[in-house]
Amino acid sequence: MCQKIFKIKFIQVGEVYEIYAKNVYQSDFYGFIEIEGYIFNSKNNIVIDTSEEKLKSEFSSVKKTLIPINAVLRIDEVNELGTSKILKADGENVAKFPLQINPKAKK
Repeated sequence: MCQKIFKIKFIQVGEVYEIYAKNVYQSDFYGFIEIEGYIFNSKNNIVIDTSEEKLKSEFSSVKKTLIPINAVLRIDEVNELGTSKILKADGENVAKFPLQINPKAKK
């Protein structure tokens, strides 16, 4: 059986994080998703991607991350592992998803 791989893109302090993980769940904390089982590309590359190295060091000791649902840009289930990266978020190509998470709010 093939293990699922999820590619998650989210906004973090003006940057777009693109990470890969084994598990993505709706959190018990209202308005958050949980990400666990981070996967990093372990191929031996001659060229070192600094943004992937930054992500590896940032998430190396993290067991689980909770991300606000309004920071999530996209979650994909993919067949192959790609390279995790950090990109600059500019207003031209990234916009937050408009979200009303209060189910009792009146329009």
